[in-house]
Amino acid sequence: MDMISKDQFQPAEKTTNANSIVRPSLTYWQDAWRRLRSNKMAMTGLIVLVIMTLLAIFAPLFSKFDYETQYLMDTDLKPSWTHFFGTDDFGRDLWTRVWWGTRISLFIGLVAATLDLVIGVLYGGISAYFGGKVDNVMQRVIEIIYSIPLLLLAIILIVFMGPGIKSIIIAYAITGWVGTARLVRGQILLLKEQEFVLAARTLGAKPSRIILQHLIPNVIGLIVVQITFIVPLAIFFESFLSFIGVGIRPPMASLGNLINDGAHYMRYQPHRIIYPTIVFSMILLSFNILGDGLRDALDPKMRK
Repeated sequence: MDMISKDQFQPAEKTTNANSIVRPSLTYWQDAWRRLRSNKMAMTGLIVLVIMTLLAIFAPLFSKFDYETQYLMDTDLKPSWTHFFGTDDFGRDLWTRVWWGTRISLFIGLVAATLDLVIGVLYGGISAYFGGKVDNVMQRVIEIIYSIPLLLLAIILIVFMGPGIKSIIIAYAITGWVGTARLVRGQILLLKEQEFVLAARTLGAKPSRIILQHLIPNVIGLIVVQITFIVPLAIFFESFLSFIGVGIRPPMASLGNLINDGAHYMRYQPHRIIYPTIVFSMILLSFNILGDGLRDALDPKMRK
């Protein structure tokens, strides 16, 4: 075998930044926020939601008209500097009613989403962690609840409890958590076999502690993304019920009954349906765009 001569080698050039840190150290949430900021569409959706929320909170407070007082001398007015969105057939200011209705719709969406997440995350976590017969029984319960038509359940509750915010939230919360429970169960089935769960069991941690402090925090990213999809679904559900006349009843305003009222006058007063429809569409679109951005930002596989 031929001997290799030292003359065939030459020393490598020294680099001054060989051991330097070329990328700043970031936590998981800092890196997710960095990636979310780089997504222009998602940030646009977030900004629109913030603006809509601020208008829903503060616009009725600074208006000289309230959402229910009737001014019969100012009926059916077109948009002007006095009434930005015009008035309805009772002389009520549509600017105030649209933003008040946005406040009600956002409130119902956020409360319903919170209830769905709390129930769905705990139910899915318990079902996945214990497995076996417990998981089988809990999944059969989910299948039974999933088979109940949501609209039929809502109408039945509204008949017994009366139309209003409480009835809509309860109706949606009864069945809306099923999808979240299934998603969380699938993720925790993968996580519960990891080494950190085995270490917690070995140290004597109780199942409740493992679920709440070890497993659920590892699906926070999934939960955050799920919020952005549950809230618009709850808002759409409330608006649909109000549109068909079994949801929020006048003089209380919501985007659904404002669109319903405007539909009756669409031919002669199109502004009555245009403005609440634009607000409704922008809210749903912004939530969905933000949800897509969060899904990409919180996915470690998308890290660059």
